[in-house]
Amino acid sequence: MKRSHLVKIAMIVLLSLGSLGVVGGSFFLRKAFSSSSQPEMITDITKYAEIRKHLWINNNQIKHFPHELPSGTKNARIAYFPGTSQGNSYFQVRLQQSPEKIEKLLSQYRNIAKYQYRGGSTNDHANQPNGVPTTFFYTSDFPEESFPASYEILVLDAQDKGTPGFKWNHGNSYGVAIDSSAAEIIYWAEKW
Repeated sequence: MKRSHLVKIAMIVLLSLGSLGVVGGSFFLRKAFSSSSQPEMITDITKYAEIRKHLWINNNQIKHFPHELPSGTKNARIAYFPGTSQGNSYFQVRLQQSPEKIEKLLSQYRNIAKYQYRGGSTNDHANQPNGVPTTFFYTSDFPEESFPASYEILVLDAQDKGTPGFKWNHGNSYGVAIDSSAAEIIYWAEKW
């Protein structure tokens, strides 16, 4: 009798340890894979050239971005998010330049913009009659995601890749947002 009880106890202990190992192992594996596969927003301005040349897939959407950050650029900021399996990627660079340069850029982009908005965010713009999605203010100094009214948002192109009845469910847009009073320009591209 004693031997069969010892065998049963040993089996229970081994099964318990095995179950604990499977549960613990799967927890650590999931933790390892989930933390490494979570994309993070890049804000390091030194990564600009790498993002522009290698990470953003559709070069047509960022052809209006500067090839390199202009000399004399002040307070440059970037926000790059590579996206998830659902899409939702964006790239934005915010530059301060001379008022003369900003006025020249404003005139240039106004002439080729397909849509124009004053302040707001992508949700505001998309919900206007004949509106299109744009972008949020990812490079803002504040947690606010809408552009102040001083910004003119100029959409160079927007493509609806949704399905009938699900307009703008997928798509992309790109353009610039310019604040003449602050002598700032924000180049942006967004894909969802």
